[in-house]
Amino acid sequence: MATAEQIYADPSALLKLYLKEPASRAVAAWRAQIGSPLFVTHHGRVELVNGVGLALHRKLITQATRDAALAALDDDFAQGRYAHADMLWRATLKRADELSRLYTSSLGCRTLDILHVASALELQLPYFVSFDLRQQKLAQAVSLKLIVPA
Repeated sequence: MATAEQIYADPSALLKLYLKEPASRAVAAWRAQIGSPLFVTHHGRVELVNGVGLALHRKLITQATRDAALAALDDDFAQGRYAHADMLWRATLKRADELSRLYTSSLGCRTLDILHVASALELQLPYFVSFDLRQQKLAQAVSLKLIVPA
């Protein structure tokens, strides 16, 4: 089993910990097994915050649920359940450019998907958590080991 220090979790997968979504229970159970802090990039944290905000905008949650989700996210960072992963943006963006040129035309990758896979590669984290099929294909294409909590 992979350790937390080896895992890059796509923020859309982690969002399932804060919003009631399909697979939320599976992600919560998987997260409980991992235990140690997961690395989250600064742009990953922004994506988590934005995902919660979008759920409110789309009227999927209430303002109170939004506030509670953001408080839980902030608490998870404050309590050390996440560790900020610093990386060199120039290298990550260069890697993302390379991945885009190699894979987007065949896999239909989106920019954020590419940035997260490039981040995992730059951080040398060999395991990748995602529920997004295109992102999974990209992660596997670059030899990342896929984790899909079930």
